[in-house]
Formats: sequence, C-alpha cells, structure tokens
Amino acid sequence: MTLKNNIIGLVIVILTVSVAVTGINIFHEGPEYEDFCGESRTAEVIETQERCEEIGGEWNSEIAPRALDGAKGFCDRDFTCRNNLEDAREKYSRTLFLITLPLGIAIIALGAIFFGLEAVGAGLMAGGVGIVLWGVRSFWRFADDVLKFILSLIGLVVVIWVAYYFNKKFEKKGKKGKKK
Repeated sequence: MTLKNNIIGLVIVILTVSVAVTGINIFHEGPEYEDFCGESRTAEVIETQERCEEIGGEWNSEIAPRALDGAKGFCDRDFTCRNNLEDAREKYSRTLFLITLPLGIAIIALGAIFFGLEAVGAGLMAGGVGIVLWGVRSFWRFADDVLKFILSLIGLVVVIWVAYYFNKKFEKKGKKGKKK
C-alpha cells in the first residue's frame, strides 16, 4: 500500500471506532458516579457506626487513625452507592461486550469480504478489531475464566473462518483473471 492508502486506512480505523463508540453510547449510556452517589456529600462529621449505617455507609474500625475526640473508626459514606455503581458498571460492561463483539467481527468480515480497495478493507478490519478490543477491555475484569476462554475461542474461530473465506474468495478471482 502507498502512503496515501495507509493514511486513508488509518483514518477509516479511527472513524470506524469513533462511530461505533459514539453510536453505542447514544443508545446505551454507561452508569455515572453522580447517578448513584449524588453530586456532593454532606460535610457532617460521622462519629458512630449507627449514624454511618443510617446514611448508607459502612463503619470501618480497623484502619482508621485514632481521632482526638475518641472516635474509634471512620465512616465510608459512599460504600452502598459505590457498590451499586459497581454492579451497574458490570451489567453495562456485559451488555457493551455483547454488542461490540459481534459488531466488531461483522465489521472485520465486511472489510475482508466486500471491499476490494485495500485501504478501505484494511481500515474497516482494523476498526473492527478496535471495537472488539473496546468491548473486551470493558467486560474482561468482570468475566470468569471459563467465560473468557469460551468467548475467546468463539471469536478466534469466527475470525479464522472469515480469513479463510476471504483468502479463498480472492484466490478464485485471481485464478479467473489469469485464465483470460
């Protein structure tokens, strides 16, 4: 490929990933801290476990420095809302992964099979890889090892099949062109 085609391919990669990320975020917004824990927390000094639990926090008496006033612990005010946020992030990441994996593989296949212009095909294929990586990065920390293995294996088989199909298709076209 020429320098011009490399640049066109790179721009296609960037725009493919950008369109996918923006489009998915329009219809599937991720959870935000403020949605679960509010804009700001009260400046109230919480000195008892009872009050801490009353506001949704968790009292921690093991790692707090001793206060001059005698309090034997501290209140993690955001404990409950932070756990709720983490649960929402896990669900969001799972859904994001289930959207991006097939979308990325479809874009890879589209670039490999339907675009004869090398810069466009390669750009779309690399963009598909970027989309898959975005989804994998988002969900990977939440998935257990068996799920990671199964999903990786399925992705590998699909990409190998696309590569095999792509190469066979163009091998046949090349043979037809040589016979003329």
